[in-house]
Amino acid sequence: MNDPVNRTMLLVDIERFSDRDDVEQAFLRRMLYDVVDRTMERAGIDETLRLRADQGDSVMEFIDPNVSVPQLLRSVVSELPAQLRAVNRMASSAAQMRLRAVVATGFIALDERGIWVGSDLNHACRLLDADLLRAALRERPGDVALCVSQSVYAGIVRHDHPGIPAEEFHEATLATKNGPLPAWLLGPVPAPGQAAAAVPGAAAGPRERRYRTLRERPGPAGGAQAGPSGAARPAHPPPSPRRRPAPAGVHFTGGAPVFGGSFVMGDQHGVSGGRVVGDVVMGGAGGSAGPGG
Repeated sequence: MNDPVNRTMLLVDIERFSDRDDVEQAFLRRMLYDVVDRTMERAGIDETLRLRADQGDSVMEFIDPNVSVPQLLRSVVSELPAQLRAVNRMASSAAQMRLRAVVATGFIALDERGIWVGSDLNHACRLLDADLLRAALRERPGDVALCVSQSVYAGIVRHDHPGIPAEEFHEATLATKNGPLPAWLLGPVPAPGQAAAAVPGAAAGPRERRYRTLRERPGPAGGAQAGPSGAARPAHPPPSPRRRPAPAGVHFTGGAPVFGGSFVMGDQHGVSGGRVVGDVVMGGAGGSAGPGG
């Protein structure tokens, strides 16, 4: 392994890259390269002063320490979103791209297989993959979410260089598999719990939402009805599966309904709920209409 060298690191990752098909992924990779290259060109950083590592859905740029870090950061803050907007304007909906970005500094080394390694690089990768940065991108009206490492903030951002809005960077602690890492996020920090909301399965599915809707159905006065014990119960409880036995002497066998030997004459409307028109004779033809009648 070569001796470690000091580099400024720019890491950029495409949101939801794995959700795209192979053709879309190939197109997005080309667009990512174009956006990063133009951002570096606008910063005045020649290709001979940077090395690139391809990570599939992300790209890592290792920039010579003689390049001005404020110069790079100004371009990342302003030019990266501008170049991305220009690309997205001309792209179809399937080719739209949103990016997470990290600017960090530290030591890296090249191992025997030509792969860049180092603890500082690992920390930068953890920042790029942190749930908090993902949540920040989901909340952004724009298409870029940027955070910088503690060393970049302390050495560059807090000194309020022209084109670097120090007041818009907010301190945050990002949870990673290596433990909490301090960082500074450009723009508002997502509220606690927003990162957890992105965990698959955290949101209620259609079946669960339907259950909640039925369970929380209001009563006639806008709330749930109370049962005898005071506990809330649904306003319209489901019918009991057990059916009551039919009253003795009631028979519906076709033709006129018969009640204990008597019958109903005339028009009938809505027998299940409603209204009977005509003469109702109970207890035989010509009998009294009812007790005491």
